[in-house]
Amino acid sequence: MSTPFGVDFGNNSTVIACARNRGIDIIVNEVSNRATPSLVGFGMKNRFIGESGKNQQGSNLKNTVENLKRILGLNYNDPDFETESKYSTAQLVEGENGGINAKVRYMGQQQEFTSTQLTAMYLNKIKDITAKETKGNIQDICLSVPVWYTEKQRRAASDACKIAGLNPVRIVNEVTAAAVGYGVFKANDLPEDEPRKVAFIDIGHSSFQVTIAAVKRGELKVLGSAYDKHFGGRDFDLAIAKHFAEEFKTKYKIDVFENPKAFYRVLSSAEKLKKVLSANSSAPFNIESLMNDVDVSSSMTREELEEYIQPLLERIHVPIEVALKDAKLSAADLDSIELIGGCTRVPAIKAKLVEIFGKELSFTLNQDEAIARGNAFICAMHSPTLRVRPFKFEDFNPYSVSYFWDKEDEDDDHLEVFPRGGVFPSTKIITLFRKGDFEIEAKYSNKSELPAGTEELICKWSISGVKLGADASIATKLKLRNDPSGFYTIESAHTVEEQLVKELVEPKEGEEEPEEPEYREVKKLVKKDDLIIDCKSAALTEEEREKVTEKENAMVMEDKLVADTEDRKNALEEYIYELRGKLEEQYKDFASDDEKSRLGDLLMKAEDWLYDDGYDSTKAKYIAKYEELASIGNIIRGRYLAKEEEKKQALREKQEAKQAAAMAEKLAAQRAAGAQQEEKKEEAPKEEEDIEMGM
Repeated sequence: MSTPFGVDFGNNSTVIACARNRGIDIIVNEVSNRATPSLVGFGMKNRFIGESGKNQQGSNLKNTVENLKRILGLNYNDPDFETESKYSTAQLVEGENGGINAKVRYMGQQQEFTSTQLTAMYLNKIKDITAKETKGNIQDICLSVPVWYTEKQRRAASDACKIAGLNPVRIVNEVTAAAVGYGVFKANDLPEDEPRKVAFIDIGHSSFQVTIAAVKRGELKVLGSAYDKHFGGRDFDLAIAKHFAEEFKTKYKIDVFENPKAFYRVLSSAEKLKKVLSANSSAPFNIESLMNDVDVSSSMTREELEEYIQPLLERIHVPIEVALKDAKLSAADLDSIELIGGCTRVPAIKAKLVEIFGKELSFTLNQDEAIARGNAFICAMHSPTLRVRPFKFEDFNPYSVSYFWDKEDEDDDHLEVFPRGGVFPSTKIITLFRKGDFEIEAKYSNKSELPAGTEELICKWSISGVKLGADASIATKLKLRNDPSGFYTIESAHTVEEQLVKELVEPKEGEEEPEEPEYREVKKLVKKDDLIIDCKSAALTEEEREKVTEKENAMVMEDKLVADTEDRKNALEEYIYELRGKLEEQYKDFASDDEKSRLGDLLMKAEDWLYDDGYDSTKAKYIAKYEELASIGNIIRGRYLAKEEEKKQALREKQEAKQAAAMAEKLAAQRAAGAQQEEKKEEAPKEEEDIEMGM
């Protein structure tokens, strides 16, 4: 049985939630953090993913890839690439299919990995963290993505899950997931009839998203969504870092733009400064030995920060106005404004949002974990083994999509099937008259709605198996679907033919029903043949995915071997020091002088080897060295343990004897007390007799 879990795949860090213990739990990673850094580093022998990747990033910038969410499914020639390259310390190059690859040095040679592979590596680590924490079978996943993700990017996210050995039961928009969590966990406070209109504002590390939703008990409908792809915490960090970089040019005569490691340290410190200024009016900015052995120091006030980010604050209203327009609402119509995302802690942003909406903000949801919790609940909804509270939700379609075909007997050659502003999941059925096998394409209808550089073509299908009868063409019915994950598909296709069928004649109003039912023959379209659908989408083919999965599994095994080797090395080092210490203390009376001398020499040689030739050895050699020392050490240890057991046995016997003596003493006391009582009983009648005689 798979344990359902949800992943809030963040650009800076990722939060994992799991449905268990009759609730939703946040999963902590190997260092007990509730969020895991979203990056992948590459070394000479293995990869560093998550926490280990963050720890080595400063010293391995060129081989550490971050901003995974922003490059996933993105084309190299996309206008956004120029922006994303500013935030990347690894070399990004064009891949074979026109996508973005990261060129890094791994296993001693230059290698390239696609954005899908990199995301799969990271999700594999997330799966491993979850499996270790829950002790369960981790397979079904609900992964959240930004609302502005196109079909190609959603397909890449789904492929990454599959490469990592996960089953993506649903790809869901991030803010929609948070809204679902709001609808589920606040169910008792929600109305049953007239829905509550709520604006969900998510300002995270790299983007700003707005979703307007109508929420009532057990149901949610997204009325409008909008976004700003380049408005987030990293933009604030960059503004701060650029300010100090310019200041240090004048003050210390150093240019951190020329030194990637120095600029990385400034950027990291800028992020910490931003967080401090969210709670304080001013903060210091100090970095030791930043560049050329120069220590730098400065400070910044909250007012100065707000001045540097003013260009960003001036456009914060744009996505809000677009979302309200799509929802056909005004700010006054909203019942609540719910904030999530780490950047919503910035006081200037909160003040600007209060000004725009004209009402107080609400922080009902956990700003960092709301999306992950919503994802976990959605994943649990798809589980056949878990019972969850029924909840229905419909999302907002941000882009208009039309289906195109070759013009034959039809008047038109395309139809807008899923318009912008419609809800999904959604199903439509169209009928085409065809003269044979044919092709059909799905394309984005309106370029102005799309992020710049988005390809118009979404998917292409070849429909085969059309058998013509006496007529020159035949009617085909296609079931088109915008599925729960936002994918555009053709679920089924079949031909229909006109046949005479008998239909019951219903009596007219006022007429008596006839004694015998009457039938008439009518012409109806009846299903004839199922057609074969061959799809060519942005997703990887089965063969491509299997090839990449094999490579990922091989790298996982390499990582495991390196980790096991390091464990064996540490175990050997620990055993050397432990045995040496005990040989002089606990074990000194249990080893002969010859054994002490021989074992001491072996320990010295093993230590010298460990820090010289054996510093970078194999797992088998570490095991062999350990067993060589243990073959003598265990004999001495055995003697020590035998003596300790003798002491324990003697102590037990002593305690047992003491307990037996105490018990015997107790029994003797009881017997003595009983005897005294018997004597009193015997003496009592004589006393009465003496009294009588005296009278």
